[in-house]
Amino acid sequence: MNGWLQEVGDTVAQEFSGLTDAAQLTRIVLRLTVAAVLGGLLGIERERHGKAAGVRTHMLVAMGSALFVVVSQQAGIIATDMSRVIQGLVAGIGFLGAGTIIKGSGEEKVKGLTTAAGIWMTAAIGVAAGLGLEVTAVLSTVLALGIFSVVPWMVRHFEPPVEHLDDKPAILRADGQKARPAVPVDQAD
Repeated sequence: MNGWLQEVGDTVAQEFSGLTDAAQLTRIVLRLTVAAVLGGLLGIERERHGKAAGVRTHMLVAMGSALFVVVSQQAGIIATDMSRVIQGLVAGIGFLGAGTIIKGSGEEKVKGLTTAAGIWMTAAIGVAAGLGLEVTAVLSTVLALGIFSVVPWMVRHFEPPVEHLDDKPAILRADGQKARPAVPVDQAD
């Protein structure tokens, strides 16, 4: 019986031998944690605005993407093969994002594109963190948060008033309201 227990113990030790030192363990924990935190920040912003994909989804997408990269690095995958791992992630996340897009009855009624793009961006941030490019991941997160927060404010404040567009050709916003002329006023027929 002691020989069997020793064999089980040795096998368990071999399975965990991939972590050769504290530095490697710290690196893995840091990369996965950075990915999860940055994904969580994007998720908080989306959840705060009542979007379908929230904190948990964004955290899992970022950390999962980082994990694919970290595991590939641990397995000794070379740079050209790493591009295949990333390519697979991009395609897979594209399908996940497509699930957040909802098309309504009219041509103008498409919702979820920004959420889908946010999930895609979150995966890219996770890849950056997984590759050890934490500064790139942080800067990308800041820029994405800016896009989520500042751009809608800019659109609201710089969009021409709807009531002045009644007699001009217009495109419709997602909520069905007129947004702005489809062509410049001086070129309209």
